[in-house]
Amino acid sequence: MSFSNLFRKKTVQDILRQVEKNEADGHNSLGKHLTARDLTAFGIAAIVGAGIFSTIGKASSDGGPAVIFLFLFTALACSFAAFAYAEFASMVPVSGSAYTYSYVAFGELIAWIIGWALIMEYAIGNITVAISWSDYFTGLLESGGIHLPQWIQMDYLTASNGFTDATALMQGGKSFENLDASLQDAYTAWTTSPVIGSFHFVADLPALFIIVLITALVYRGMKESRNASNLMVVVKLCIILLVIAVGVFYVDTDNWDPFAPNGVGGVLKGVSAVFFAYIGFDAISTTAEECKDPQKDLPKGMMWAIIICTILYIAIALVLTGMVNYKLLNVGDPLAFVFDALDLKWMSGIIAVSAVVAMASVLLVFQMGQPRIWMSMSRDGLLPKKFSTVHPRFKTPSFATIVTGFVVAIPALFLNLTMVTDLCSIGTLFAFVLVCAGVLVLQNKPNIPRGKFKTPYINSKYIVPVLLIAGLVYSFAYNKENTMNFVNNAPQVNEPASIVTSLNKEQTAEVYQFLIANDKENVFTNKTSDLEQILSEYHNNEDKYIEVVESLPIDKSLKYETGFSLFKHKIPMYIFLIVLIGLTVWSWRQNLSLIPLLGLVCCLYMMAELSVWNWIYFFIWLLIGLAIYFGYSRKNSKLNLIQE
Repeated sequence: MSFSNLFRKKTVQDILRQVEKNEADGHNSLGKHLTARDLTAFGIAAIVGAGIFSTIGKASSDGGPAVIFLFLFTALACSFAAFAYAEFASMVPVSGSAYTYSYVAFGELIAWIIGWALIMEYAIGNITVAISWSDYFTGLLESGGIHLPQWIQMDYLTASNGFTDATALMQGGKSFENLDASLQDAYTAWTTSPVIGSFHFVADLPALFIIVLITALVYRGMKESRNASNLMVVVKLCIILLVIAVGVFYVDTDNWDPFAPNGVGGVLKGVSAVFFAYIGFDAISTTAEECKDPQKDLPKGMMWAIIICTILYIAIALVLTGMVNYKLLNVGDPLAFVFDALDLKWMSGIIAVSAVVAMASVLLVFQMGQPRIWMSMSRDGLLPKKFSTVHPRFKTPSFATIVTGFVVAIPALFLNLTMVTDLCSIGTLFAFVLVCAGVLVLQNKPNIPRGKFKTPYINSKYIVPVLLIAGLVYSFAYNKENTMNFVNNAPQVNEPASIVTSLNKEQTAEVYQFLIANDKENVFTNKTSDLEQILSEYHNNEDKYIEVVESLPIDKSLKYETGFSLFKHKIPMYIFLIVLIGLTVWSWRQNLSLIPLLGLVCCLYMMAELSVWNWIYFFIWLLIGLAIYFGYSRKNSKLNLIQE
């Protein structure tokens, strides 16, 4: 097979003819039940979930009240991507989302890569939401006096890592009672779990329960899923509006001063967490074949979902940071926390119930998306034919839905929440980047049937170079210290917890005795034996902390992150900068459309903000996908069979 055949493309005309054939045959067609209102509700169901009930707290703690600008930036980036999705959905109104769009724009190999990435996005997204749902559900049970054993409500990795960290901190002098609640729970789960040989059985069973329940609902039919989603959206919107209506009377405007306490850096620090709050609007595009008028309703549904959710996020962020000081919001359940802090316990209970409903609705939309991606890839011959089976009665991709249930349920028992959150984000952003790029590739091509929706054209030829120059001026004139530290790979001092957990028993004792002997200013007056607490007290003064860490009698590698171990975390940002220069040249030469180009740049920037480890894990996932493509999909592709 020649190299060019790897990039063989499907035409829009062929895709539309196949859809008409499926509808005429009936046996491979999906039921058409969705309107613009239903799609908007699905978008809200997907977006208003973990973000508003969880990650908004951490982002507000980092950025202060100015976190609203981060929500605006993220909403803008998602809106740029939504324009690209809407244009493709209007042009190619079939299930498959970014996978199908890439098949038209870039060819088969890139389509396979993005399809494989979408499988990861939805699977990991479902796992993430299921774990979050489990946390809220078990918390709700706890408040009602029902206490489940820790080892059946926590994943294996969290328990194992938490036990290791807790042991190291207690070795450093911290008592069990002074450990973070999450570390206490992890330690308890590990030490009380059943042991088979040397294996500790720790598994998140509530996460398994909700996945089975939602999978059964999705299998049952789109109409039933739509009705359940609409009901859950109404419930959680009522609760959010109640939170805003009650909370606004407890806002103290003094809490909004300073508005941006940690500057632009603090605001942007929460970019991946806030982006995760918007993941899901693209899942709407997988339902294209089940829309009554996809070319008209899909663009409307996406845009209205993003607009409504952004308004809600900003209102909630302002209320939260107005009710309590932003520094207190670094908690897993910020909405319940602020009302607890003001002794409004009845509101905390209502929020706990609504969080359980909200998480279930997100899982419902995500669980609908993945089987439809698998079905589209199967129709093209890239996956076994069984995945494109449509239930004769329920009109849903039945086999793919069942497989999705297993693919999500089993890892949810054992995987770590932080790891899967970032993996979900990078898979989604990668899809957004390719969809935006696809619109740019097709913008000047003739003989492409256009849908009813087209992204407004603004020539980026001069705008993008000016924006790039403005960014460079800002970096070197107004943010010179941080920019030069980045360029020069300046050593970065480790956090107290990182230092303590990296020490062995002898080093811990040596460092503790050193700090006791050199406590000239009597910094830790309570004479605590908690080494992390001692270092944390110095940590409040950055210059003093650096001075103390520098003097510690341990190897420099334990005090600082330097050399390649520090540089590797900057590799994603260097990739972004190199690609940005290339895009600037491309926009100058080809007069590219500004909106999809800005969507591509914004999404690539958010990818660059993710850890290098997420890039590595994502790359490994893509390598596995390529092995499957060259081993099975390339030979069985329908385009390959046609050419033969």
